[in-house]
Amino acid sequence: TGYYGDGLNAIIVFAACFLPDSSRTDYNYVMENLFLYVISTLELMVAEDYMIVYLNGATPRRRMPGLGWMKKCYQMIDRRLRKNLKSFIIVHPSWFIRTILAVTRPFISSKFSSKIQYVNTLAELHEMIPMEYVHIPDSIVKYDEEKCIKRRMRTSCISNDPEMTSVEQE
Repeated sequence: TGYYGDGLNAIIVFAACFLPDSSRTDYNYVMENLFLYVISTLELMVAEDYMIVYLNGATPRRRMPGLGWMKKCYQMIDRRLRKNLKSFIIVHPSWFIRTILAVTRPFISSKFSSKIQYVNTLAELHEMIPMEYVHIPDSIVKYDEEKCIKRRMRTSCISNDPEMTSVEQE
């Protein structure tokens, strides 16, 4: 969690890789209480505008929250919190997340849909928000580095420039 701008504009960081495994017998109970904790924290922290950064990278599918849970969260968030949300940034969006959001778009308000932004790398995130007060877990940083290395290797394989290929593989 951090702040940006002149006011008390909160940046809420939510790392999905730390969510409980859906195979837990008490999964619904844990997720319900997690949601209540998140909402009560938001209500205390958010005085003005805020943004949510959802770190999706390094998250196995079994730890991603289900569609039903996300819908319930959205419906239970008080109007003031929905109104003050300036952007919902999804870092390292998976195909699954993009598909779920595309399918649910008709059922979500257009105002909320317009707040959703996809960011593929931490470097892109850094260009969008001040990162000095935002803690990114080590597992996400490592995931980002590995993803960037793979992307550079793919680019160099496509490139016919031998110098580019040798630089990328070092």
